[in-house]
Amino acid sequence: MSDAAAVVGRPDARVGRQTWRTAWRNTFPFLVVAALWEIVAWLGVFPRQLFPPIEDIAARFVSLTASGILEHHTVDTVLRLLAGFGLAAVFGVAIGVAMGRSRRAEDILLPLISIVAPIPGLAYAPLFLLWFGLGNLPSILLVGFVSAFPVIFNSWTGVKAVKEIWLRSAQAMGADDRRLFRQVILPGALPYILTGLRLGLAQAWRILIAVEMLAAVPWGLGWLIFGARKFLDTDAMMSGIVIIALLGLALEKFVFKKIEDYTVVRWGMVK
Repeated sequence: MSDAAAVVGRPDARVGRQTWRTAWRNTFPFLVVAALWEIVAWLGVFPRQLFPPIEDIAARFVSLTASGILEHHTVDTVLRLLAGFGLAAVFGVAIGVAMGRSRRAEDILLPLISIVAPIPGLAYAPLFLLWFGLGNLPSILLVGFVSAFPVIFNSWTGVKAVKEIWLRSAQAMGADDRRLFRQVILPGALPYILTGLRLGLAQAWRILIAVEMLAAVPWGLGWLIFGARKFLDTDAMMSGIVIIALLGLALEKFVFKKIEDYTVVRWGMVK
């Protein structure tokens, strides 16, 4: 009886050890960075106000959170991010799929997008501020405009990468255009589309934080970081940076990973 219980318990023990190994492997780089940060801070390479130790940053983080200031900045930034990135996702996927399915759309749009896309997104910021004024609107539109390019390119590549034999097989079995798109083209292109959305989200974060420093918005993580710089409040700056990192990690793990698990992994498109 005890032998049977030991045999049954072994898989759980192996799973537990594997979980701990994974957690340690993911945590170790952060511990190394934190240790190096503490060493530099306590050696006094930089003034404490400019390079505070982690405990000062943590205390400032807690005080900003307790007062509700950090949450207000975070909510405003997230709303702008979701609005701008939502525009990029909808229009980027639509344009990319259209380019992949239509030779005429590809010939018309690809040269234009290829010229405009490599220009740094921040270079468009003054134009958007002149056209749409200060505040939320130029921030949202600029985020959508800049982050749409990776989505367009990857959606277009994904549609073009669908194997011709899949299309011919589906057509031979009587699939019309709607079923062909829904059951063949979309599943085949979705890994590329998700990659484009991930890259677009990274672009959206970068341009949003930058434009919040310029667009005279009253709240936002970019405004918090830029405003803290004027007062040498490095603790507040680092608190904003930590929130940006945590939000990016949460979106990756709890949004994109879940979508990937429910679609391309379940369909067997990726392992």
